Amino acid sequence: MIKTIIVESFKSLENVKVELGALNVFVGANGSGKSNLLEAIGVLSAAADGKVTDQTLLQRGVRPGVPQLYKSSFPTTDRRQPSHIYFSAWSDLAHYDVSLNNPLTDPKPAWKFKTELLEQGSERLASRGPNMRNNPNTENGLVALKAVELKEDDPALALLRLLQNYVIYSPTTPVLRGVAPETQPRLPLGLSGGRLPEAVRELLAARTDGNQAKNVCQEALKLIGWAKSFGWSPASHLSLSSAASSSPTVIRFADKYMQLNRNVLSGYDASEGALYILFLAILATHSKAPSFFAIDNADHGLNPGLAASLMKHFSSWILNSADDRQLLMTSHNPAVLDGLPLQDDRIRLFTVDRDNKGKTIINRVIINDKILSMASKGWTLSRLWMNKLIGGMPNV
Repeated sequence: MIKTIIVESFKSLENVKVELGALNVFVGANGSGKSNLLEAIGVLSAAADGKVTDQTLLQRGVRPGVPQLYKSSFPTTDRRQPSHIYFSAWSDLAHYDVSLNNPLTDPKPAWKFKTELLEQGSERLASRGPNMRNNPNTENGLVALKAVELKEDDPALALLRLLQNYVIYSPTTPVLRGVAPETQPRLPLGLSGGRLPEAVRELLAARTDGNQAKNVCQEALKLIGWAKSFGWSPASHLSLSSAASSSPTVIRFADKYMQLNRNVLSGYDASEGALYILFLAILATHSKAPSFFAIDNADHGLNPGLAASLMKHFSSWILNSADDRQLLMTSHNPAVLDGLPLQDDRIRLFTVDRDNKGKTIINRVIINDKILSMASKGWTLSRLWMNKLIGGMPNV
């Protein structure tokens, strides 16, 4: 598991350090820098994999940007703005550092590696510096090449693999419904929610007595509420408009309130909240889901009651995952906070603000005596947030 992420001079993140748990939720105003943090880790991911280009960033869900938009540009007198962007990731037994540069004028397709460092404990496994003699191709990562020499049980290799496989999911309703194509396909789900019917089929096939997939499917069905069952079906087997599906398979629901033989709905007809429940269930449970990932805007089509309940269940799914899943989520829905079991240190809530100079500040919300005292008087976390008592709320 990744314990610490450090970002310097990337967009609004001039100098940010975040201590991560298993499930990390970031709340804050629009434009405060939440997505910037997710994308900073995406750039770090591409660097750990050896190449930082528009293509390798898009594959991870990062919006490509020119150097003058990626590099922080705050007017400052206390220190000179560096010409590079810097990232660092730490696990318990290893860490990886990298700084990248690309000129503001005449930028190149690939960012250059200025420095790199991979350490395991006190042992330096690979490094490069800006003045290193016989410096290899600076558009290719040195650490990614050295990774092939590491043993399978090396903590440094485990850290690199977590970083390399990181992606940012940003599900959209048309793609979840199957009426719009997925532009960033992956297994088990595309970054916009594509391939949902196939992933549901695989999740249902993975059920055995007492295993997590079975429990998650049962809990997801209860969260949907109105459905007697869910599954998948060839699009040709359902009554669909020719404009209702762009994929050969679709999500299939049986509505428990409707007349038999007329109660079958597709993902096109169902609520987007139901589709999003299945989307999260798959990411928490599917064997091919990444171990380290992010979800941007994790309140997709959910009413407040469902948002709180789903987050409570999703926290449990993540903590009980056999694959030690770790993720970051951003949200604007206050109810999401009320579903987080923050007494468990593996679940962490962060507020994101910008200071009077525009720099992003990230603070962890700790459940202290003051918050517990207010909770005893009926103050929920969502109420504290909305009343600007824990940060992350705009002054509007």
